[in-house]
Amino acid sequence: MSKIKMPKSAPALDMTPMVDLAFLLVTFFILTANFRQNEAVMVKTPSSHSEKILPQNVMLVTVDTAGRAFFSLDGKEVRRNMLLTMGEKYKVSFTETDVTRFTILPMFGVPMAQLTDYIRGDDKTRAAIDQASTGIPMDSLNNQLGDWIAYGWNEKQIFQQTNNIPKENWCRIAIKADGQTNYKVIKRIIGVFQERNLNSFNLITDMETEQAK
Repeated sequence: MSKIKMPKSAPALDMTPMVDLAFLLVTFFILTANFRQNEAVMVKTPSSHSEKILPQNVMLVTVDTAGRAFFSLDGKEVRRNMLLTMGEKYKVSFTETDVTRFTILPMFGVPMAQLTDYIRGDDKTRAAIDQASTGIPMDSLNNQLGDWIAYGWNEKQIFQQTNNIPKENWCRIAIKADGQTNYKVIKRIIGVFQERNLNSFNLITDMETEQAK
């Protein structure tokens, strides 16, 4: 007596749980991601053979081709205290919302008189202010850049010591200038750092590609 052959059927795999998991992961990353804000200015740095990588914890002065100075510093608590100190010196008042928004700005390059409008503006407003701005003043009679550097550096040292951060991870100083920037402007910025007894800093460059022989 012949055996009854059972009909063969392809195995079925239910993909529903995997699809649900994928959407949950996508939703998680969207809700937790910090979107990068538009930078106030873009510069094309000169090239060099240096292979050193700039650390994350850095005080940065950026200079465009017009010689305008922009400033940035990592750390929300540090930026908060720095802003309040600058506000006291220059008699500029900031609301709690202003302070919170300032702590997440990537960089800024406006005089203190314009900073409140800059903080409260949306991306389009800030872009217009950046375009019209002459940068942070750094002349001998109105050296606001020097004050940002001094107060920011002081707050950074206090934060690092209070939180027992290893010295190898302490804040570094860097200057990021466009390759077409007038050397006199860079010399002045170096002088601003030296006036605050800050004599160790990095100059940011792009890695120079080796030409084929």
